[in-house]
Amino acid sequence: MNEKVTIGLVQLKCGEDIAANVEYTTEKIKEAAAKGAQIICLQELFNAQYCGQSVDVNLYDTAEPIDSPTLVAMSELAKKLEVVLIVPFYEKAGRGVYFNSTAVYDADGTYLGTTRKNHIPHAPQYEEKYYFTPGNTGYPVYETRYGKIGIGICWDEWFPEVARILALQGAEIMFYPSAIGSDYDNPQLSLRPAWEKAISAHGISNGVFIAASNRVGREKDMTFFGGSFVSNPLGDILQSLDDQEGILIQKVNLKEIDFARNLLQFLRDRRTDTYDLLLQQEAFQINKRY
Repeated sequence: MNEKVTIGLVQLKCGEDIAANVEYTTEKIKEAAAKGAQIICLQELFNAQYCGQSVDVNLYDTAEPIDSPTLVAMSELAKKLEVVLIVPFYEKAGRGVYFNSTAVYDADGTYLGTTRKNHIPHAPQYEEKYYFTPGNTGYPVYETRYGKIGIGICWDEWFPEVARILALQGAEIMFYPSAIGSDYDNPQLSLRPAWEKAISAHGISNGVFIAASNRVGREKDMTFFGGSFVSNPLGDILQSLDDQEGILIQKVNLKEIDFARNLLQFLRDRRTDTYDLLLQQEAFQINKRY
């Protein structure tokens, strides 16, 4: 396997017309492939505006099964372009059962599997518990033509445990499709600096490359800040986008993982025998002072 891999991140606005979003994204995937991208990641829930701002029963109708025309077309596109495609979508897994999911297609169009979002937020403008069942796929790692990859979907990306599990299973590049922004009237509350720091830090702690893709533009009361980026195993931001639409193309050398892990032996020096508190949901209350 060639140790040099070219990552492509697609950062777009989403309109209200789902079919138009799919068509527009398809053209951007082709553009990314023409620029040399081998693994292309789209933003969270790529084909529709972010549903979590409010509660609306009608939005359940926008979910689709893994064999929907949209996903079949993505498989065919991956095969045609010989790229690995990471496709986040609103999944209908059964009657009344919905997940925030990401399908992975290898460079020959083979469906490698689906990662379902595990951590489901509940906060103002992030009413995701209404729309999504917590994931049941665990944290799979996919061995693609161009390298081993793991995926954490938006809120998952903030949790260090997710990154560690993916690294222990062999992930070399962690992809984080996202839909994160700020209240349109309070742009100073943007989490972009913290978002970038927290996620790139996973690269340091685990000695891996990080690739995070976010959407942009205003949707109802939210403004999505973009900022898609790729960082190396020492946490350096190799390239990032601003708050406009764009395609990020970044070549990485997987040999850098060896260097980083030899320098910082976090995986060797773990003390799993001391981590029992991690399995206790109420652990934060222990020794709490009032």
